[in-house]
Amino acid sequence: MQDLKVTLVQADLAWHDAEANLGRFGAVIGSLTGKTDLVVLPEMFTTGFTMEAREHAEDMSGRTVARLLEWSRTIDADVTGSVIVRESGRYYNRLVWARPDGRIVTYDKRHLFRMAGEQGVYSAGDKKILVELKGWKLRPLICYDLRFPVWSRNVNNEYDAAVYVANWPAQRSLHWDALIKGRAIENQCYVIGVNRVGADGNGTSYSGGSIVVDFEGRVILDNKNEECARTVSLSYDDLAEYRRSFPAWKDADGFTLA
Repeated sequence: MQDLKVTLVQADLAWHDAEANLGRFGAVIGSLTGKTDLVVLPEMFTTGFTMEAREHAEDMSGRTVARLLEWSRTIDADVTGSVIVRESGRYYNRLVWARPDGRIVTYDKRHLFRMAGEQGVYSAGDKKILVELKGWKLRPLICYDLRFPVWSRNVNNEYDAAVYVANWPAQRSLHWDALIKGRAIENQCYVIGVNRVGADGNGTSYSGGSIVVDFEGRVILDNKNEECARTVSLSYDDLAEYRRSFPAWKDADGFTLA
């Protein structure tokens, strides 16, 4: 199995200014041709984490999805991040995963952040997805999902890496670090977490900390508090050997979600 090159793009998002954010990310992504297999952007990367869905939602045929597909095709790599989507009269915090061949995979955030009133504005998703890339199986999730281990549970090594896109506030950065490592250790997989920096229009501060952790909880990459785009290579052979030599996954409890 080939190693997987993943690029984490950590940025200060322009509040409610999709065109400015698309321009900023487009410039970064355009420089990545031939350097990566997957580009990961933050949660609500065109607007910041906002409850003003009516004013800023787009359809799946809108400019942001079109731009994701264009970027993916241009650099011949998958590109993903979450955006506000309007569909059938409802609003979703939707992760859109664009592929070079024009395919799109989507995941709607399951756990809506009630402390900001997200559950009163957006509709929750009820389906997990798997994305296959270069033989790897990836599980995309969004921000607050990180706190709920049952939803992230890696039954029978169903996935090799979990990908969390986030707007995770600085005041709870300790939780971010601890939970990312916990999900990696308990699920015997890599975990990739992409956050933002700066402050949003509500005055909430973000300290970045976009991170990649391996299956033993070891930090492979930590972006700290700065705008950056950094690429890391993940070894499938190392993952497979660890699962073989320490097969705790075989003793996991079975469960079903109500």
